[in-house]
Amino acid sequence: MSSRTRLPLELLGATALGLSGCMVGPNFHAPRPAVPAAYLADAPPRTLPYVTGDAVDPAWWNSFNDPELTRLEALAVSQNLDLEIATERLVEAEAQAQVEGATLYPSLSGAASYTREGISNEGIFSQFAGGSPSASTTGSSVANGSSQSGGGGGIAGSAIQPFDLYQYGLQAMYDVDLWGKNRRTVEAAVAAARASEEARRASLLNVESQVASNYIQLRGTQTVLDITQRNLGFANQLVNLTVQRQQAGLTTSLDVANARATAAQISSQIPGLLVERDNFIDQIGMLLGITPNALPPELLAAAPVPATPPQVPVGLPADLLRRRPDVREAEQTLHQATAEVGVAVAQFFPDLELSGSVSLQALQFKNLNEFKALTYGFGPSLSIPIFAGGQLNGQLRLRKADEREAAISYASTVLTAFYQVDNALVAYTQQHVTLADLTIDVQQSQIAQNLAEDQYKQGLADYLTVLNAQETYLNAQQTQAQAVERLATDLVTLYQALGGGWQQAFPAPDQPAPNPAAPSLASPAPVSLQSPFAQ
Repeated sequence: MSSRTRLPLELLGATALGLSGCMVGPNFHAPRPAVPAAYLADAPPRTLPYVTGDAVDPAWWNSFNDPELTRLEALAVSQNLDLEIATERLVEAEAQAQVEGATLYPSLSGAASYTREGISNEGIFSQFAGGSPSASTTGSSVANGSSQSGGGGGIAGSAIQPFDLYQYGLQAMYDVDLWGKNRRTVEAAVAAARASEEARRASLLNVESQVASNYIQLRGTQTVLDITQRNLGFANQLVNLTVQRQQAGLTTSLDVANARATAAQISSQIPGLLVERDNFIDQIGMLLGITPNALPPELLAAAPVPATPPQVPVGLPADLLRRRPDVREAEQTLHQATAEVGVAVAQFFPDLELSGSVSLQALQFKNLNEFKALTYGFGPSLSIPIFAGGQLNGQLRLRKADEREAAISYASTVLTAFYQVDNALVAYTQQHVTLADLTIDVQQSQIAQNLAEDQYKQGLADYLTVLNAQETYLNAQQTQAQAVERLATDLVTLYQALGGGWQQAFPAPDQPAPNPAAPSLASPAPVSLQSPFAQ
């Protein structure tokens, strides 16, 4: 957003509060909710490992140390269509604030007119004709500034000929705003624009989290797919070994059938994993705002799940309320509702308006520049509400109910924020324990499978033992890979619950509409925009 767009909005709030005069209605005071000294999950003596109280990194996805994820996040920030919608909504809210801000200043307009007018023979001028229709024969005649008077001493409507009237001049108007109605309206509009800014920030955090989650799940699915394909290779080798043993008379056809059934069962998992992989790739493409034929080819190449850092900075609970965009949005919505109560209160008081006009008026165009063609008018106008059928009382009750609702919504948002962080902390830390146990499970299952295969080759174990060991090892590997994926997605959830950080890169507003025929709907590059309401 250009600086010339932001400057009036930055001044609107100060102008509305700085103008002299009484402002009725409640003044907004930022709520001060109770903040715990520590998160519930991290309260002494249950201090959690893997997390620290350091400040949250705004570019939190860098903690995964995955260049491809970092690249996708940058593309999503600059190209995501939901973010572009949120940006345009912010532009709309800021423009509305500018519209409301115009009421704080006098208005000046120029006007010019030409009128060809004919007077009705039965209109008001006929009453000045001396009282009888016959007066038209002796009445006056006026045409473009000339007149003739008859003996009746009045103006006969039938004697007035059509005439031209030329006029141009200036008109000014100013609402004195004695009780602050206009200033409260501007205050509400500025708060709405700030709420829209925070809504856009929440949209950004949501997009960043979705990109990271889908990318991690994609890599997790590819890992499980690779494990399954490798185990399918081992199963096929075992099928060949079993066939050879059956041909040598060392085993029966039952073992061959079991071996082939196991290989087929493993192979049947692959199509479903391919579908999951492609779905995650498509979701990433949607988030990037690109068509399927423009998807990055790097996504198809298998890669491991991004590793989580040894420790994660989660900040302090006192910082959470200023970092989470939904809490900040709820606060600005409460501010807007409070200001609108002031607007409703001001409706009960008189309105004072100053108006004035100066113009030149003549029946002939050539006389417009003469001083005697000057006409003017000025003066105050006072309107006082006396009876409105309960409309003003109903409006005030409505706005007060809106304010109470916004206050409750703010309290609910704050409470939700703390519990979301607490749940995310517990899930992330406990998933480390789960992963450690599953790692041991994989190690022991592999040892058991190797022993079972060796004993089977030596004729010391039947094929059922090998089959069970093989199935156990495959399940252990897949479960461990899913646990690694879950650990990384839990970290993304934790970062989202923490509010991510202060992001300043957004898609550019007022850009040309995308071409549906183009292979990609993406903008060429991210544009850094500073928030007009950054604190």
